Amino acid sequence: MAEERSMDRGGDRGDRGDRGDRGDRDGGGDERGGRGGFRRRRACRFCSEKDAVIDYRDQNAMKFFVSERGKIVPRRISGNCAKHQRAVAEAVKRARQLSLLPYTVSGA
Repeated sequence: MAEERSMDRGGDRGDRGDRGDRGDRDGGGDERGGRGGFRRRRACRFCSEKDAVIDYRDQNAMKFFVSERGKIVPRRISGNCAKHQRAVAEAVKRARQLSLLPYTVSGA
């Protein structure tokens, strides 16, 4: 009976027929999903350079950790370790409160 009901709907929902499945896509020609090459993980600049200091008053240093739209850049992009990413986020938030950095970008 279950087979009869599935035939009324136009076939089994698990069977995609001639539409193909996701494995047939030719996205990158690689088994890893199209990501070509190995990319080395970025090192934390504050761990590698001992004299580098996170300071909310230094606008030129803080602008590297804020995107064009005013968002804090995540650590997978910036390369910071978790400890220093928390300190950077706190410094950016302090700079925003003192109007040294914008919360958002003004204009369209």
